[in-house]
This record gives sequence, C-alpha cells and structure tokens, in this order.
Amino acid sequence: MRRIPNVFAQLHVQKRVALIPFITVGDPQRDITVPLMHAMVAAGADLIELGIPFSDPMADGPVIQRASERALANGITLLDCIDVVRVFREHNQFTPIVFMGYLNPIEIMGYDVFAIQAAAAGVDGVLIVDAPPEEAQELLSILHTQHLDLIYLLAPTTTPERIKNICNSASGFVYYVAIKGVTGAAHLDIQAVQNRLQIIRNFTQLPLGVGFGIHDPETASRMAQFADAVIVGSAIVKKMEELQHEPTAMVASISKFLGSLRLALDAVPKPS
Repeated sequence: MRRIPNVFAQLHVQKRVALIPFITVGDPQRDITVPLMHAMVAAGADLIELGIPFSDPMADGPVIQRASERALANGITLLDCIDVVRVFREHNQFTPIVFMGYLNPIEIMGYDVFAIQAAAAGVDGVLIVDAPPEEAQELLSILHTQHLDLIYLLAPTTTPERIKNICNSASGFVYYVAIKGVTGAAHLDIQAVQNRLQIIRNFTQLPLGVGFGIHDPETASRMAQFADAVIVGSAIVKKMEELQHEPTAMVASISKFLGSLRLALDAVPKPS
C-alpha cells in the first residue's frame, strides 16, 4: 500500500492542501509521541513527519536542535522511532508517516535492516538531509525495494539542472525549503516561493510541499494558494518546549494550533 501517493491523490480530488506537522520522536517525553500523533490526525494532519533524534542536526535551527537533545536525553534510538510507528499503526493504517533525519544512524543500523524494519512497522517515506542523490543510490535502491519513498529537499539556491536530477530520484513528494537557512528561520518571501515552485513543476509531477518559516494560519493559507502541502515544524516544537512539563496542556495546544491551520488551508479556494 502506497499511502503517500494515495493521500495526495485523494486531496487533489477534494481540492485540499495537505497539512504535514513535524515532531521529534521522544520529545519531550518518551511516551508522548504516539498519543500526540493521534491527536494531530484528529486535528487535521494528513501526513506526519517524525524527526529521528541526532546529536548533530546541522539543518535544524535551535528549537528543533533542543528537541533532539531532549529526545536523546530520554534515550531515544532509531529502533525506538520504528517502534513508535508500529504502535501508531495499531490504530491508524491510513495516515502516511515520513522519517526525517540524518544518514549516520541508518548507516549504523544497516540500510537493509533499516528498510525492512521501517517498512514492516508502517513507515512510508524517508527524508535524509545529508544523503544527496549522487551519494544515495544504494540507499535509494534498497528503500524502493521495500516500497519506501525517498523524499528530497530543494532549496532557493538549487540550480535548474540540480532540480532536474533531484526530482528524477525523488518519490512521494518534493520538499521545498522556503527560506535560506535552518529550520525556524524568518524572512519568508511568499512571492519568491511561488516563483520557485513554478520552476520546479517543470521538472516533476510529484506533489510539492513547502516548509521552513510557516508559523501561523495566515502564512499557511498564503502558501496553500500554490503548494500541494504545508509543512510546519518549529512552530509546533516551540509550543511543545514551552509546555513540556504539562503534557495534557501541550497536546491540547498542538491540537488547537493544527486545527487553526487546517481551517486556514481549507478556506483557500483551489483551481479546478
């Protein structure tokens, strides 16, 4: 079952934009991730991006770096991340799950072992920040054998030639980084993002998701006018950090925030 293309196909028919929240597995407590995932789905999430904690998250800003630190302090490993998805799938077989992380933990586990266990648990895709297409052909082949999508990042500075090469290797969807810098940075230029997505669509028919810098319903709704998915990470993780010692209030806050994003996205008219 290919959950990612199935969900995007359904959303396309419904003329709706995907809402993809990001959280780090095991942050701020080991046992909060699965209940939070179910709450996010109930609040309107269409896909969920799960961060694999890593000691050197170079593409992430300070908010998500601290989330990784908290998760690592809680003893979270790659095996724990896989197990979280397995438990989530006991009650949800529909919502796609994408792992976001870095190559080192996967290399240590072994590509084959990781792919087999992730697929068996119910993972649908993997986004590896430091695995460019030129260096990821073995991993790409193994993931595809297990029907796992390899999702790639495109940046504002990516050249047309490289966009073409990356899109040729990508599957599931393409993740466009809306700003220059790390997660949680500011200075989001909406018109520049729209212009770049128009260029990218010349090279792929995959859905285009936009992340980095989306922190409120207004920004999300503006992105929804031309993107296929809106990805929100730092704004969620920041709320989790602020309420890390009040898990009930934290889940309620995230649910309310995602609900407001869902309403904003659904209010945007999509072309026929």
